[in-house]
Amino acid sequence: MAIQRMDNVLIVVDDLDATIEFFVELGMELEGRAPIEGRWVEQVIGIDDVRQEVAMLRTPDGHGRIELARFHTPKAISAEPKDAPANTLGIRRVMFAVDDIEDVVARLRTHGAELVGELARYEDSYRLCYVRGPEGIIVGLAEQVG
Repeated sequence: MAIQRMDNVLIVVDDLDATIEFFVELGMELEGRAPIEGRWVEQVIGIDDVRQEVAMLRTPDGHGRIELARFHTPKAISAEPKDAPANTLGIRRVMFAVDDIEDVVARLRTHGAELVGELARYEDSYRLCYVRGPEGIIVGLAEQVG
């Protein structure tokens, strides 16, 4: 077997507190938060003099995780060159299955989230939407119907 599981997705942010609050409102649980620095992290991500703070959040079922990182040094960059370094801000989308999509959207709006498009129905299977949250992070929401 090539892999055992998908462990987590990293999202680099500037406002760690607001982003944690957003994902906690979505229903994720904060596992921990800690400063990260040292030669081992520099070796892994290929950037020297790294000092960052990370927060790990998990889905209620315990299978999915999102790692949020705020780089103190070097500062995160927002441009996306072809070979973007590990401290480039953002990710395209993370999709979550939810029980009540309208309730989740309403709760996330209290944290500044906005619908990217519209709430749409895919056949008789799902109600779907994309929500843009802090740092421009796009979260997909899917409610199974039928």
